[in-house]
Amino acid sequence: MGYLLRRLLATLPVMAVVAVVVFLLIHLSPGDPAALIAGDFATEEDILKLRAALGLDRPLAQQFASWLGRILTGDLGTSIFTQVPVTELLAQRIEPTLSIAVLTMGLAVLLSVPLGTLAAYRAGRWIDRLVMLFAVLAFSIPVFLVGYLLIYGFAIELGWFPVQGYVPLAEGVGPWLRSLALPCINLALLYMALLTRMTRATVLEVLQEDYIRTARAKGLGVLAVLGHALRNAAIPIATTVGVGIALLIGGVVVTETVFAIPGVGRLVIDSVQRHDYPVIQSVLLLSAGVYVLINLLIDLSYRLFDPRIRY
Repeated sequence: MGYLLRRLLATLPVMAVVAVVVFLLIHLSPGDPAALIAGDFATEEDILKLRAALGLDRPLAQQFASWLGRILTGDLGTSIFTQVPVTELLAQRIEPTLSIAVLTMGLAVLLSVPLGTLAAYRAGRWIDRLVMLFAVLAFSIPVFLVGYLLIYGFAIELGWFPVQGYVPLAEGVGPWLRSLALPCINLALLYMALLTRMTRATVLEVLQEDYIRTARAKGLGVLAVLGHALRNAAIPIATTVGVGIALLIGGVVVTETVFAIPGVGRLVIDSVQRHDYPVIQSVLLLSAGVYVLINLLIDLSYRLFDPRIRY
C-alpha cells in the first residue's frame, strides 16, 4: 500500500508538467478559433468581441489558472465550437475507442506471445525467419496504408466486412465485431510486431539459462520447458505491453480516421482543425493520465510473475 501511495504521488508532478506542456503547445500554435467560428464574412470587431466572450483575450497565465482550476474540480470545460460540455462529447465517443483499444490489445497479446515463443524455440529455423519477416513488415508498413489495403481486399473485393463505420454493441455482438474486425486487425499488426520481437528475444535468452538446460536433461516436455521460460520472461513482456500503450493511443487516431469511426481519435482530429482548445487539452491530458495509470498497474503486476519482488 505504501508503494502504491508513493507511485500515485509521483504521478502528480508528471501530470502537472503534462498539463503545462499541453496548454502551451495548444495556445502557442498558430490559428485563432474565434476567427474560425466567426466565419469568412466577420469583421475584425466581430472577431474581437467573440475572443472576449470566449475568454481568449485574457493573459495566458489567467487562462491557464482558470483551466487548471476547472480540471481540479472535474470540469473539463465546454467546447468553444459546439458549446457542448467536453465530458458529454467524450461520453458520446468513448465506446468505439474503448472497443478498438481492448480488442486490439487482446488480439495482439493472444497472438504475439505464442508466436514469439515459437520463434525463440525454433530460433534459426524457417519458422523463426517467417515470424521475424512478419514482424519487420508489420512494423515497417504505415498503419494507414495497411488499413486501405485491408479495406480494398476484405471489404471492397470480398465483401466480408463493412468498408467504414461503427455498429454499437447495443445492436448486437455479431454486427459490433464485424464493424471492428478490420480496424482492430489493422492496429493489432503494429502492436504484434513489437510484442513478438520482444517475446522472442526474452524467451531466447531465458532458454539458454542453466536451469532450462537442467530441465531438458531431466526429460521435461517441450510445453513444460516453454512454460518455465515464459514465466521468467514475463516481466520484460509485460513492460513492453505498457510501453506499447503509447503506440496504441496514437494508432487509434489514425485507424479511426481511415475507417471513419466516430471515436475519440476523430474528435481530436476535428478539434485540432477547429482549434477547439478545451477538447484538445482534455483529451491529451486524459490520454496521459491513462498511460501513467496503465504503466502503474503493469509495475504492480510484476509480483504476480515473480513473488520475490518487494516494493
